[in-house]
Amino acid sequence: MMNISYDDFAKLDLRVAKIISTQPIEGKSRIIQGQVDLGNDDVRDVIIGGAQYYSHDDLIGKIVIVIANLEPKKMAGVESNAMLLAADVDDKPFWLTVDGEVPLGSPIK
Repeated sequence: MMNISYDDFAKLDLRVAKIISTQPIEGKSRIIQGQVDLGNDDVRDVIIGGAQYYSHDDLIGKIVIVIANLEPKKMAGVESNAMLLAADVDDKPFWLTVDGEVPLGSPIK
């Protein structure tokens, strides 16, 4: 494991978001296209991994933590404008979330 400085960590814009839509990506079984709502009319397209473990219904409405200021990345022809954070257990993602009612877009500090 490599240590990073506090200043580098502070550059990350971690936010609470809600998965509001999902759809399959043609020819891909492990990733899907989705949208997350970060509140204040900030809706982002994202790529969601672990599609082989979760149905679309399992994901829609889930409150997650995202990196909101990661540079966009194009995968499978879809541009992802945030990254969902997850614990990885045997290649299965377990989405990081918050305890209780937290407004969308709330920063993680």
